[in-house]
Amino acid sequence: MTTLHPTLAAVTARITERSATSRAAYLAGIRAAQQRGPARGRLACGNLAHGFASAPVEDKAELRQLVKPNIAIVTSYNDMLSAHAPFETYPPLIKKAVIRAGGIAQVAGGVPAMCDGVTQGRDGMQLSLFSRDVIAMATAIGLSHDMFDGALMLGVCDKIVPGMLIGALSFGHLPTAFVPAGPMTSGLPNDEKARIRGLYAEGKVGRDALLEAEAASYHSVGTCTFYGTANSNQMLMEVMGLHLPGSSFVNPGTPLRQALTEATSARVTQLAQRAEAPLGELVDEKVIVNACVALLATGGSTNHTLHLPAIAAAAGIQLTWEDLSDLSGVVPLIARVYPNGSADVNHFAAAGGLQLTIRTLLDAGLLHEDVQTVAGPGLARYLQEPKLIDGELTWVDGPAESLDTDILRTADDPFDKEGGLRVLKGNLGTGVVKVSAVAPDKRTVTAPARVFEDQDDLIAAFQAGDLTGDFVAVIRHQGPSANGMPELHKLTPPLGVLQGRGQKVAIVTDGRMSGASGKVLAAIHVTPEASQGGPLARVRDGDVITVDGATGLLHIDADLAGREPHLVDNTVHGTGRELFAGMRHLVSSADRGASFFGSNH
Repeated sequence: MTTLHPTLAAVTARITERSATSRAAYLAGIRAAQQRGPARGRLACGNLAHGFASAPVEDKAELRQLVKPNIAIVTSYNDMLSAHAPFETYPPLIKKAVIRAGGIAQVAGGVPAMCDGVTQGRDGMQLSLFSRDVIAMATAIGLSHDMFDGALMLGVCDKIVPGMLIGALSFGHLPTAFVPAGPMTSGLPNDEKARIRGLYAEGKVGRDALLEAEAASYHSVGTCTFYGTANSNQMLMEVMGLHLPGSSFVNPGTPLRQALTEATSARVTQLAQRAEAPLGELVDEKVIVNACVALLATGGSTNHTLHLPAIAAAAGIQLTWEDLSDLSGVVPLIARVYPNGSADVNHFAAAGGLQLTIRTLLDAGLLHEDVQTVAGPGLARYLQEPKLIDGELTWVDGPAESLDTDILRTADDPFDKEGGLRVLKGNLGTGVVKVSAVAPDKRTVTAPARVFEDQDDLIAAFQAGDLTGDFVAVIRHQGPSANGMPELHKLTPPLGVLQGRGQKVAIVTDGRMSGASGKVLAAIHVTPEASQGGPLARVRDGDVITVDGATGLLHIDADLAGREPHLVDNTVHGTGRELFAGMRHLVSSADRGASFFGSNH
């Protein structure tokens, strides 16, 4: 048995110690719920009759007699978004699989699913991060009818999976699994897409050429194929043991995809029959640390520096950015998937995928193997990959070595000896940078500040030719309490153009960039945020700022103490934003998950 890396062991131990009281309280609550047995057995006759009124006749009798487990389906289906459109056909398929396994299934409810790709740069993006907590509440509402013995979560993208997991953890006494839909097949190569975006930013091609390139990239059902938040979600659910092994990156509409959906449905039914592997017991401190390691090793989405602390808190576990930072110092970067490479997730899966990723991290002592999963005890189960052999789903040993070392490597031959994310600290606050996507010679920038209150102001300055010389773009009042912490991904093409011309450029912001944070050095999620009077509110044009992704420094060469903060009116209306005013008032800081559950205001 491989010895755990001492840093992994130390970080896990301190998280466990720090979380002792909150975790114990959480476990006591879910264990009490589990000991009381299936909740619908205590429903009054009127309550129960309402719960099965719409069920088929044959299901009504079994729901009345309480003889079979009832599995909740919570779905994020809509037919506008490619990643969620496949879920239209899942409920009937799941119900048949559950019945064959000896249970019953009902669609307990739906959750909203918005797409950051559609809302990027629009007012609607200001609802995006908060949608995670709305999804958590919607999940809890679906499960609140006390009709269920287990649950299946149908979700894929950005805020949907973290929100569903947070909501499901409030019913942590139920065995629960996530059911993915898979990535779309590969379209226009990512390098070509990025090239067209840069040409458009320079005005060298028109909107028709840009739209043609984007449509060739995002061309069918399934998740976008770059390694942003959606596919980072899928990776995390598998490494956390909440998918069946090998489920994450199987394309939609394939026989294997259907077989895995049916198998997941049957597995949760079995767990419910035996009252085994409740979600809240499964998601423990070791599983949270495994999630952090996998995120760092694969160069995953920066958005998960917000989501993982929030998910952990929902299970009574206190995860900090310092934990992520210490792990990043010893976890090697072993994957190059766009935006920190040219390959997409289909290529990653073909090169060895999560089976090889988990194998090499286990071999290096960088993952806890002794965890519970929906597939059974032990993470070693996830070294296997699913296959259809003569029409039967089976699992075989996954690859022991990479089939393409330009995309995926082993821990003893990494792309970088440290993980894909860094935590930055200094007199400007604390932030996060995704260094895996930034060339080593561009990971440190010291330059005068150019201050903007909105990303559109920076884009206008770029178009006017005003962004000359080296500079650090400070885009402030973009934090969770200011305007909901929108992604500022529109900044990447113009600043990438300037960087390509030889200028040294970097970004410092209390907002988000994207799960696809790109080639420009960006210190994001900076806290305290400007709207709370943080140091960013005192920065002026010309102040010299250092963003050092190598050493983890975020520093301004100025005395900010005597300056009055520059604050702006954050009152917003339109596109539904006024409905979220209360959330902006209550939301916690970015390093605490930017959540209004248990906020720090």
